Amino acid sequence: MARERGVQVVTRWGHTLTDLDALLKRHPGGKPTTTYSSFLNHLDKQLKAVPLAVLNKPRQLPPVVDADLAGLGASAATSASSSAAPASDAADAFGVPSAAALCLGPATSGVILRGGETEALARMEACLSQQGGAWVAAFEKPSTSPTEIDPFGQHTRSTTCLSPYLKFGCLSARVLHERVAAVYAAHPKHAKPPTSLHGQVYWREFYYACAHGTPNYEMMAANPICRQIPWEDDPELLAAWREARTGYPWIDAAMTQLREEGWIHHLARHAVACFLTRGDLWQSWEKGAEVFEELLLDADPAINRGNWMWLSCSCFFYQYFRCYSPVAFPKKYDKDGAYVRKWLPQLKDFPAKYIYEPWKAPIADQKKANCIIGQDYPKPIVNHELKRALTQQKLPMSKKVLPRVEP
Repeated sequence: MARERGVQVVTRWGHTLTDLDALLKRHPGGKPTTTYSSFLNHLDKQLKAVPLAVLNKPRQLPPVVDADLAGLGASAATSASSSAAPASDAADAFGVPSAAALCLGPATSGVILRGGETEALARMEACLSQQGGAWVAAFEKPSTSPTEIDPFGQHTRSTTCLSPYLKFGCLSARVLHERVAAVYAAHPKHAKPPTSLHGQVYWREFYYACAHGTPNYEMMAANPICRQIPWEDDPELLAAWREARTGYPWIDAAMTQLREEGWIHHLARHAVACFLTRGDLWQSWEKGAEVFEELLLDADPAINRGNWMWLSCSCFFYQYFRCYSPVAFPKKYDKDGAYVRKWLPQLKDFPAKYIYEPWKAPIADQKKANCIIGQDYPKPIVNHELKRALTQQKLPMSKKVLPRVEP
């Protein structure tokens, strides 16, 4: 529309490592691959052809010299509200509105990540400098823990917590890639993709390329890479999952942290997504993706939808028999249940033996812990072992993928 009206339009790609259109041209038929290893081959060729370049940051912003712009600001402010005083300049009209102006009221969120580029760069540098860079060199995503109590407060935790900054553009993916590459150069024996820190940036690029080249990527219907699975639609089950009322403490603790802090570890995301879809509740991954998009600080559409397709065995990953147990899985990281006790304080006095299966505790132990199951904390909404067996019978029958729809 701007070009049609004689306005000069300058388009740049900047939110990803590469120009996605150029990257997809390296794929057979220009169609995105759903296999990460194949994608890395295409990405490697693109990066060799067009090396990454970080633009020099501006030293200053040019002043507003167009008098017409200031006049436009005043008229826009006046037309927006006849009772409001005219804006004195363009900054008043086009500046960032206050929380009060947006009727958000007082801040009550438990989110503890501070926004902005300054904070993003400080967090990145703190991660890069840990142990003289050795921490970044050795970083492998699967080795991190989903049950950490405070993943944000210190820069000595097992994850970087940089994803919200990448999502909002507070941190450039190319800047992060360049700075990590410098650390790798100083530590030749560093981790490799897919588990390394560079590997995580490449996963981001992988999902962006899939989203960019796939019609209807954000949904199941008419999505050429997505299995057409007959999910059920049970609002009560979805609400119990969303509101941390499943009766499985590990799932409910993760969903509580998500609502309070706007973030949960990637393995916790995997566990709750598996539970909602193919693991237990057999609800559509689209419903879960919508909840994550509302609550997650780093809910990037390309990555979020891609991960939900992955965890529901709708695309990318089809080993449906590998299912996250809401009981056995968290025990590997936190036998005493400190994570559950933090986010579900009603269970804080339960014996460790029953912390992940409180419904199995004798009534005497429940009374001693001042938490009666079914009264102070819900009973399980499903039998995990039974539901797991039933869903595994359904998934192999749902392998059919609709014919590819040309964009």
